[in-house]
Amino acid sequence: MKLDAVSVTSRDFAKTAQFYGLLGFTFPAFGPDDKHLEAVTKPGEVRLMIDDRGLMQSIIGEAPIPSNHSSFAIKCMSSAEVDEAVKRIEAAGFGIVQAPWDAFWGQRYAIVVDPDGYKVDIFAALN
Repeated sequence: MKLDAVSVTSRDFAKTAQFYGLLGFTFPAFGPDDKHLEAVTKPGEVRLMIDDRGLMQSIIGEAPIPSNHSSFAIKCMSSAEVDEAVKRIEAAGFGIVQAPWDAFWGQRYAIVVDPDGYKVDIFAALN
């Protein structure tokens, strides 16, 4: 077994795709009636899926509620890349939960929040 995909729910696909695009994901074209969107990936890569909030509610029987803890992390190649990603997120008006810092476990670390409240860790080995 292996992790194949991570999914978030969205109230606004365009805004959610914009947020994840700032973190380096690309998406195929999508329309206003689409209910599911997947980032473009290479074979074997973990997929990022965005599902419409209403669709997920109809599937799970209750309104999806984003976690109060980070649900996944994005690895960067350098400390500078972490800082740059957070600057892009902040400049676009998205939330920063924890500004970049040098964590005691040897990584440059930050936490940002997507339009629906999912917290995403961004990290790189200290260099």
